[in-house]
Amino acid sequence: MKLLISACLLGTPCRYNAEALKKINLYDFELYPLCPEILGGFPTPRPPSERQDKKVVNIRGEDVSEGFYLGAHAALDFMRKENIQMALLKENSPSCGVRSIYDGSFTGRKIKGRGIFTELLLENGYRVYSENQIEILKEELDEKKKKENQSGP
Repeated sequence: MKLLISACLLGTPCRYNAEALKKINLYDFELYPLCPEILGGFPTPRPPSERQDKKVVNIRGEDVSEGFYLGAHAALDFMRKENIQMALLKENSPSCGVRSIYDGSFTGRKIKGRGIFTELLLENGYRVYSENQIEILKEELDEKKKKENQSGP
């Protein structure tokens, strides 16, 4: 099963990293590490950026929205080309947040919301999980394996 995964979850120094992957057997997936922010032209690591409604602003006060939107669309194009139907993304990220993002004040306060790339994927019918939803992803994978075993060759 193909799975697009935020590159930062595998150690790429984009902006975030995560330990949550120890809860899942990544060998069950054909992994496609990707960072929409890198595709949008940002360096790694990049200065902190946060969503402010539809805009993304970095800690210097610069509007960096264009790169975030370009990267999200490039990542979506990649998923289409590779026929990837699901993504495991980094929570709180202005690109990849699934259920929460930072509030745009650079104070560390989180709010309910989604990243630019996550919104685009959901609008286009993709299944999206964060590293905080690994158990749900595991359950869906187990259910799919169970169905495949029942249907036989």
